[in-house]
Amino acid sequence: MHKLLTTVLAALLLAASLGTASAATHTVKAPADEDGYKLWLRYQPLAPAAQVKLKAQSRSIVLTTAGTPTTRAAVAELQRGVAGMGGGPAPEQTTAIADGALVLGTTATLPALDAALKAELSGLGSEGYLLRATRLQGRTVTLIAANTDIGLLYGAFAWLRATAAGTAPEAASSPKLQLRLLNHWDNLDRHVERGYAGASIWDWWALPEITDSRYTDYARANASLGINGTVLNNVNSKPEVLTPAYIAKAAAVADVLRPYGIKVFLSARFSTPLELKETDTADPLSPAVQAWWKKKADEIYRTIPDFGGFLVKANSEGQPGPQDYHRSHADGANMLAAALAPHHGIVMWRAFVYAPEAGKETDRARQAYEEFKPLDGKFAANVMVQVKNGAIDFQPREPFHPLFGAMPNTPLMMEFQITKEYLGFSTDIAYLGTMFEEVLESDTMQQGAGKGPTVAQIIEGADTPGGQPAATGMAGVANIGVDRNWTGHHFDQANWYAFGRLAWNPQASARAIAIEWAAQTFGNDARVTIPVVDMLMLSREAVVDYMTPLGLHHMMGTAHHHGPAPWVNDLERPDWNPVYYHRAARDGIGFDRTASGTNALEQYAPALARLYADPRTTPEKYLLWFHHLPWTYAMPSGRTLWAEIIHHYDRGMAAARNLQTRWDALRGVVDARRHAEVAQRLRRQVQNAELWRNACIAYFQSVSGLPLPDGVAPPPQPLEYYKGIHFPYAPGRG
Repeated sequence: MHKLLTTVLAALLLAASLGTASAATHTVKAPADEDGYKLWLRYQPLAPAAQVKLKAQSRSIVLTTAGTPTTRAAVAELQRGVAGMGGGPAPEQTTAIADGALVLGTTATLPALDAALKAELSGLGSEGYLLRATRLQGRTVTLIAANTDIGLLYGAFAWLRATAAGTAPEAASSPKLQLRLLNHWDNLDRHVERGYAGASIWDWWALPEITDSRYTDYARANASLGINGTVLNNVNSKPEVLTPAYIAKAAAVADVLRPYGIKVFLSARFSTPLELKETDTADPLSPAVQAWWKKKADEIYRTIPDFGGFLVKANSEGQPGPQDYHRSHADGANMLAAALAPHHGIVMWRAFVYAPEAGKETDRARQAYEEFKPLDGKFAANVMVQVKNGAIDFQPREPFHPLFGAMPNTPLMMEFQITKEYLGFSTDIAYLGTMFEEVLESDTMQQGAGKGPTVAQIIEGADTPGGQPAATGMAGVANIGVDRNWTGHHFDQANWYAFGRLAWNPQASARAIAIEWAAQTFGNDARVTIPVVDMLMLSREAVVDYMTPLGLHHMMGTAHHHGPAPWVNDLERPDWNPVYYHRAARDGIGFDRTASGTNALEQYAPALARLYADPRTTPEKYLLWFHHLPWTYAMPSGRTLWAEIIHHYDRGMAAARNLQTRWDALRGVVDARRHAEVAQRLRRQVQNAELWRNACIAYFQSVSGLPLPDGVAPPPQPLEYYKGIHFPYAPGRG
């Protein structure tokens, strides 16, 4: 109910403000070209009436607390934002409170702060903020208050965000999750695994002496969303990143990010001491190995005093780990945790694991649960288990991971993928805010059907016995590169933005977030903002329809994960092959995860397992994820399953064309450069949708032996044509 009200209120506020803006701008010439570098921090001039209001609220800036790098960043951002949106000079910073001042301060430094405001502020923690039109010293002011300087920075960004979007600012806000991190899958040679926006922004060769000014803009963008940590390197880590030379390089980045409240983390390769030839084993129970990691942690913290900790991928996809020594994940994580604990660092131990034995027949959806559920309560207090949103691998749609709700004695950290490894790279528009929201609002039914908790509540600590867990968090695999617009596709900026806003509040509305982003990114003009929000909200479902409808999954080309390849069946591991996941044959299609199949369904709460055990009560969007059904199975629409699959492919292709049509209609009201660059990608997206539709229908028809339903256009090429399409040099190849 709260989310619905938030969405409705945001829409009403936006409609009201945009209506005014639209009326005021109908004679304005086409906007000047932009390259997307400024992201959502454009601070473009507001409509005249809005400018008058802004200037009345920001005649001066008063900082009542000590000047620190963080408070200076807050003041500088306010000056930049007010000057840009007000169309005039930046307000001066003064010490005297006057009418119309923007006042920043803490409970300790604000003069004569109302007792009620002090009480409200005291409950907002170290990162929360309070925004209020009030009176101080007899003057009418706009107050930005917090308990710390980072809270003031977040409050400044929140006020600027509301001003730019034309919405009412939140009166008070504090993050529901403590750790809100980007995971960069960036290698030391600047290649980005699963990255589609160019090379890594971290120029390891130039560091530490040379730091790109882009690092500061990266920090500003993240701080504007409340993101407070970044893992600089790939989870498929190299041992060199923990050598003194690279620690110094990471320290140089940390120095730039620190004023913006962002801590640096590193992905650590479990076998680092062995590979650096400084121990003769990597066994986590070896005293020599334990001593090595303790010494290494001490070295890192001498160089980076606020270092966040380690992210670890172990015993997965060939990465070394504790199981190599017949130890458990808890043994490995706790060894690292002991080294970091004196410095208050944490270990984020990834739960993305699957059987290392080539040829072993298993359901990958079961494995993380089987390995981690028995370890609940056995991890050290400063260990978080980082769990992907679904049990397979960042598919266009997956049901939530069964570990959520199954480990109440272990802090679980959500891992989302912001870069679109399986959703069209940086070519196809796919707004992931709706996907994140779908997962976060999922009812785990741990307390019974309809009784929750939701996944969002679990990562906030709702299922923790005795109260708040030691740590809470959310991580997102970054989609950032050196492309001028940061993310390759202008619309992919919305996914970075949505991740940050949902990491701050996992129960926020994806639509309300889309409204914020569109208004800041394209300006307060209803002719643009409303169509852009509509495009965002339908985009991800379109991609699911033309790639993997009705719960189908992992049908992408191998290694590069681009384009359809449902026919692949020659790789050494069963679970590397698309045919393993869709299991299409003459008798039907889909993966049976009920009791008659792999019984992965038993890993969910009993109420949910009972619901999903029956295809008639399984949500249609997950149908073929949990069930293998005959092609003639009767769907609620009245169509057969075969006809329903084709219907979704056709609907997805039509939706891609619809996106293109909607964007074409914005020519002249969006600046020409960004319009042309998005239009190019939309033309490619239509081609991608057509390829997916035609290749998959051709393949599934060859397997099923069924004729196409009446009125369905056949694929224009034979199946062998589609099988012959290859992408050997696709970007982001892992």
